[in-house]
Amino acid sequence: MPVGSYAVDTRTGQLGKVMGHEGPYVQLRPVGGGREWDCRPEAVRRATSDERERAAGRAARSEA
Repeated sequence: MPVGSYAVDTRTGQLGKVMGHEGPYVQLRPVGGGREWDCRPEAVRRATSDERERAAGRAARSEA
């Protein structure tokens, strides 16, 4: 999963931005900021365009 892309942790359904990779894990950060969490690659899927658009809207509102 490329750094900067949006992904969903399939264990929790939480959407995050891919911040990097540490060992076998993908590091995700909540959209709008917050604490990163590690997720196994098999538990990560690419976010849909609809999920990305909703996340961008939430992030913009949280910055306003």
